[in-house]
Amino acid sequence: MPFLTAINLPYITLKKNKKLGSVNWFFAFGLWLAVLGSSKAQTSVNQHDPLTDKVTFSGVVSLDRLDNIYLIDQKNNLHRYDTSGKLVTTFSPSVTGHIALVEAWSTAKILLFYDDQQTLTFLDRFLAPISAVRLSDQVDGIIKMTSLASDNKIWAFNESKFNLYKIDLQFPEATRTIPLDLVLPKQQYDIRFLREYQNKVFLLDKLSGVYVFDDLGNYQKRLPFTGLTYIGFRGDELYYFANNQVHFFHLYTLQERTIDLPSALNSSTFKQVLVGESKFYLISDSGIQVLPFK
Repeated sequence: MPFLTAINLPYITLKKNKKLGSVNWFFAFGLWLAVLGSSKAQTSVNQHDPLTDKVTFSGVVSLDRLDNIYLIDQKNNLHRYDTSGKLVTTFSPSVTGHIALVEAWSTAKILLFYDDQQTLTFLDRFLAPISAVRLSDQVDGIIKMTSLASDNKIWAFNESKFNLYKIDLQFPEATRTIPLDLVLPKQQYDIRFLREYQNKVFLLDKLSGVYVFDDLGNYQKRLPFTGLTYIGFRGDELYYFANNQVHFFHLYTLQERTIDLPSALNSSTFKQVLVGESKFYLISDSGIQVLPFK
């Protein structure tokens, strides 16, 4: 199997201030990509100064189709970086709340989900607010996960009622409800992720795997990938990180392949892996490490 190799550069670690709990993440991330850009193994060159802002990274991240990185800090500000590590723009919400999810995959808008307020905020590609929606005005119960649908609707998982909704924001009476207790086994669940991709809906349960539905909410099958808290998609493949490997599963041929991370890396510190067109973004509590494909 192919190997994902490091480029013999030091891993930039982030030191927390014990008193303030702050992380000099921007500086580390900018410095790492600046060094990475000068390596022979990487063709792009980072010609800007390292970022020096201080932020405490919350762990909520997303990657768009152009490999721009979206980060939420612990003050619930959204920061977007380009692939060279340059800070492009920042969105600071006018209202307080906990952002549990940022989804930047859509080419038209960015979704922010506030789980404590049960609201959605939509931003354009420049991180300017478009609109906001209170989910309690649409459905009853506690929503744990949301995702954008390809037809401009919203997928939502209702934890209290164990329902999957396809919410029509313009015509709420047309909202589709899928009672999951009628189609899934009666057992304990720990739902961690929801995403529509290529006209399929993927509902990730950490305990039992990935449940696949069509774009109308009809249940199709279960993928037995357990113990996961995040899955991603690249081309026609689903990917996830486990056992120091990035696993790829082809959605149509059902073939699997893996890419090993360098053995020198401490994989136990990584929370998830984002896969772009030419880079891996390894997410940990102390920041992000960027590795190119070999």
